[in-house]
Amino acid sequence: MRSRAAASILARGGFAEVTSMEGGIRAWKGLVASGAPEAGIAYFPPESSPSELTALAWLLEDGTKKFYNGIVSGLKNSDAAGLFQDLADAEQRHMETLYQIYLGLSGGGEDPRFPETVFPGSAAADYMEGGVEVGKALEWTQGKSPEEIVEFALSLEVNSYDVYLKMEQRIKDPRAGKMFNSLAEEEKGHLNRLLELFIRLMTPA
Repeated sequence: MRSRAAASILARGGFAEVTSMEGGIRAWKGLVASGAPEAGIAYFPPESSPSELTALAWLLEDGTKKFYNGIVSGLKNSDAAGLFQDLADAEQRHMETLYQIYLGLSGGGEDPRFPETVFPGSAAADYMEGGVEVGKALEWTQGKSPEEIVEFALSLEVNSYDVYLKMEQRIKDPRAGKMFNSLAEEEKGHLNRLLELFIRLMTPA
């Protein structure tokens, strides 16, 4: 992995043979996703309520879904296009799960205005996992190879995996904890699929 933090997250999650590049990206002599938006490790303020944490996660999933949907049509590699469509569909399912978590935490009935109820004005927000703006990420993908785009997606999914592990620990509601654990396991599955595709793309035919 290009990021020591990302490598540490994956190692804690049980991924085998995770390595962090000595010297970081500056030491990399191979393919470079030049100018890729920087996907950092998400920071959720400690004073955030469980409902706020859940709404933030929902917004990031929504942004990532938009990103994946936005790149599918431009990918000429059918394997990559198919995987990103699957991931977009999975993000939609995650949003539905997060909405159910929110309803359980809030103790109320259906809330058609969620997440606006928690964060007024959030409908205009267009950020995805890693705190990256969707528009900037889509602009960056123009002219990029499938390998570069998959590598960037890996950084997004590492971030999401880490977020759900942390939420499982922070939110004490047992049912919500189980659901966050399930979401983390699904993100782990996404990472495995992306890694497998990345290896195939980087292996000469």
